[in-house]
Amino acid sequence: MSEIIIIDSGQLSLSLRLPDLGMPEILSFGTEPVEPDPLFEIERSSRVNGMDVAAPSSVLLPTGGMGFFGWPAIAGHRGGRDFVAQFGNWTFSRDGHDTVLVGHDPVAKLELSITLTAHPSGLISMATKLTNRGESDYQLDRCMAATFLAPAGDLQVMSFTGIWGREFQTRRELLGNGTWIQENRRGRTSHDRFPMLFIESETQIFGVTLGFSGNHQMVIDRTDDGQRLVHLGELFEPGEVILAPGESYRSPIAYAGADTEDFHAFVREELMTWPGGAMSPRPVTLNTWEGNYFDHRMDSLKAQATAAAELGIERFVLDDGWFGKRDDDTTSLGDWDIDARKYPEGLKPLVDHVTGLGMQFGIWFEPEMVNPVSELYKAHPDWALTIEGRPILESRTQLVLDLTRSEVSDYLFGKIDAVLSNHDVSYIKWDMNRDLTHAAGRDGKAKTAAQTRAVYALMDRIRAAHPDVEIESCASGGGRIDYGALKRTHRVWTSDCTDALERLEIQRGASVFVPPEILGSHISASPNHQTGRRHTLAFRALVAIAYHLGVELNPLELSDEERDELKVYIETYKRLRDLFHAPGASFRMEPLDGRYVWGAASAEKIVVIVAQGPQMVGEQPAPLRLPDQVTQFGGQWRIKTVLSAEPQFIRISEGQKALLSGAVTFALSSAGLAGLPLPMLTPESALLLELEPIKGGKTHG
Repeated sequence: MSEIIIIDSGQLSLSLRLPDLGMPEILSFGTEPVEPDPLFEIERSSRVNGMDVAAPSSVLLPTGGMGFFGWPAIAGHRGGRDFVAQFGNWTFSRDGHDTVLVGHDPVAKLELSITLTAHPSGLISMATKLTNRGESDYQLDRCMAATFLAPAGDLQVMSFTGIWGREFQTRRELLGNGTWIQENRRGRTSHDRFPMLFIESETQIFGVTLGFSGNHQMVIDRTDDGQRLVHLGELFEPGEVILAPGESYRSPIAYAGADTEDFHAFVREELMTWPGGAMSPRPVTLNTWEGNYFDHRMDSLKAQATAAAELGIERFVLDDGWFGKRDDDTTSLGDWDIDARKYPEGLKPLVDHVTGLGMQFGIWFEPEMVNPVSELYKAHPDWALTIEGRPILESRTQLVLDLTRSEVSDYLFGKIDAVLSNHDVSYIKWDMNRDLTHAAGRDGKAKTAAQTRAVYALMDRIRAAHPDVEIESCASGGGRIDYGALKRTHRVWTSDCTDALERLEIQRGASVFVPPEILGSHISASPNHQTGRRHTLAFRALVAIAYHLGVELNPLELSDEERDELKVYIETYKRLRDLFHAPGASFRMEPLDGRYVWGAASAEKIVVIVAQGPQMVGEQPAPLRLPDQVTQFGGQWRIKTVLSAEPQFIRISEGQKALLSGAVTFALSSAGLAGLPLPMLTPESALLLELEPIKGGKTHG
C-alpha cells in the first residue's frame, strides 16, 4: 500500500501521495488526516478523451502538457524547448515541523523542491524551489508557491479590494465553473488586490495568503471532478526569471489557516521578531504629519512634544520634511541629510528633548524613492528604474531607485545608518508612495521581482545593524501589508485615511489576517483631513482604541476640554491594551444594520466596543448577542464602565439606563442567547462597555 504523507498542524491537515511519475496527489485537505486504505489505491481520475494514461487533477502544483488540461502552476521553457515539465522519482524528508518533497524531470533537466510546514500556530505553509539542472538557460514563466484544495459544490470566496484611503474592503462572490484569477502588477502589495482570500463551502472554511510584497497571482481553478485548486505565487514580468545552469528560483511562502485566530497566532508567535525577544506594550504614538506637514519649526515641535508627554503619549514620530530642502512633496527624496535651514543644530536637540520627556523618538524615511528635483538624481540619474527610449513616468513626482544595485543600497543604508547611529531613534516609519511602472535596470530587463527582494535585504540589513529599532510598514497607507513585510517590521500603517467612519470597514477587513496590536490607528483632527467629515472626539478615539493607538494632530491646537477628554481615552487604552492585545482575546462580529461590534474578552474582564456607522434602517437595534468566544467564561456579570461619559443615543429606555449604569446583573450565557438590549446610537458615534464578573455569582453554562 502506498505511503501517505501527512502534514498536520492540529488545525489543518494535508494528506499526500507521491506517484512514480507526476505531481504529488492531494488525498485530502481539511481538519482530519486520512488513514491508509485500499480506496486510496484505486486510480482516482478517468481517462479523458481517449488518453491512455490518467492524469490526476487534484495535485500540488500541476504542470501542463501531459494530460492535465487545467491551469498549470509551473511553466517555462529552454529556448522554446522543454516547455513540458513532468516530475517524478520523488523523495521526502522531515526535519521538525518541515516536510520537504523533491522531484526530478530528467528530460527537461529540472529539480523541484516543495517545503511544507505544519506550524504550531495551526497554519500550514508551502514554498517551492525550482533548480535548472541543464546546460543552458531556462526561462521560468510561472512557479506558484503553493496549491491548496477546496471541496466540490458551491464555493464562496471572500477577497479584499479598495483604493488609497479605503483599503481592505471585503468582497464576497459565489464561484462559477470557470477559473477565478486575481493578478497584481503594481510592484507592491497594493491597495486594491491584497494577496489574501477566505474560501468557504458547506463543509469547510479556510483562508490563504501569500507572504510577498511584489507582484502576485492567486488562481482558483475548477478540476474535472468539481473540486478546486487554489494556487498562490509570484507574478513574473516577461523574461524576468531566467535560470542559468545550476541556478534556483525560490518562491515566496504561502500560508493556509482554518480561522482568523490561527493567522493572528502565527503572526504573534512565529512571524514577527521583536527587540529584546518579546513585544513590549504598544506605545501611544504621536505622528507629526497631519499636525505639521512640511512646516518644521523647532520651538513648535518641542512644544508639541511637551504637550504630547502631558497627554500620556509615549512615542513621538517626526514625519516627512526634516531632510534635504523638503518644503513640499516635489523635491529632495534621496537627499537624506538633515535640513540645516530647519534644524541648524541638527536633529539632536529635538531628539534629546523628546527622550528627556520619557518618550521614544521615531523618524520617517522613504528610502526606495527619488525626486528628479534632488541632489541625488542630479548626480545619479541612472540609479532610477527606467527603460531607455520610454517616457520617464513620474508618480507623485517620484521615481523608484534600483535597489538591486549594490551602490544604491549601500548609499541608502549609509544614510539611514548615520541618522540611527547618531541619534537615540527607536522607530522608523518606512514609507513607499508609488507603484512600480516599467521597472527595468540598465540592461532594460524587468526588475520588479529582484527589487522586492532588494527591499527586503535593505530592511534586514538595517535591522541587523540596529536590532533595537522598530519599523513600521507604510505604503501610501495600507499598500504594503503582507506577511513578507511583517516578517521584517513591527507595525503597519493601516490606511492614510484617518476618518473614523471609513476606518470601521478598513480595520475590520485588515484584522482578518493581522492582529489588532499591529494595526496603527490614530485619533486625528476634526474636520478630517482626508474626507472633511466632522466627528466627536469620542467616536474618533473609540474606533481607534483597540488597535495600536496613536494621535495624528497638533496637540497645541486642542482646547482644554479636548485635552482633558483625550487624556481619558489614552489612560483607558493603557489600562486595557494588555487585554486588547492578548493572544486569543480579541473578537469581532459581522456588521448588522450599520452597527459594528468588536472588543476583547478574558475571564476577568470583557470590553465591547459598539460603533454605529450610517443611520439604522430598523426601528430599533437588535439585542447584541455576544459570541461564544465571550460567553464561554460564564458566570454573572455587570457593566462597570461606559465610555464616552455622555454617549449619543437616539433614544434610551429606563431599563437600558439601568443596564448601562451597572444596576443590572446578568448571566453571561444570557448575553449570548437573549443579547444585551442596548440603546440606539446616533449615526457616526460609538460606545465602549467594560464588563466585570460578579464574584461569587452562580456560573451559567
